[in-house]
Amino acid sequence: MMIKNVMLIDDNKIDVYVSQKVIEKYDPNVKTRAFNNAVLALSFFKLLEANNNIKSLSLPEIILLDVNMPEMNGFNFFKEFKELKVIKDHKIAVYMLSSSICPDDIIKAQKETHCSGYIIKPLTLEKLKKFIHEPEDTEHPQQFKKII
Repeated sequence: MMIKNVMLIDDNKIDVYVSQKVIEKYDPNVKTRAFNNAVLALSFFKLLEANNNIKSLSLPEIILLDVNMPEMNGFNFFKEFKELKVIKDHKIAVYMLSSSICPDDIIKAQKETHCSGYIIKPLTLEKLKKFIHEPEDTEHPQQFKKII
């Protein structure tokens, strides 16, 4: 998978910094856009929907989404994300990136249609490569990948 844009949605500044550094180490040309809450990220997508001419330049190929955040958690983000028109035209892989090892969270993520996988924090270069370089499954294109 060739990636140009990654979106980080996480309220923890240290986790965002670590993730940005890992992505930068993987490929310094990948642009990261970080939001400290899910509501702001959804507002960004709605803004892109209203401005067709900037959509292709700004849409991420991958979203790394924290599970536990104030205001709107990662699971509630999915409820609104799946209603966006923009995701019908562009494939965006959403991975939950969380410090939670709670089996209930992982099972809930697996049941979420738009969730591509679950990554236990911190993001590392090895974990990033694992889901970026994994060959795409054409029979099961939305198959969930649990990454520890």
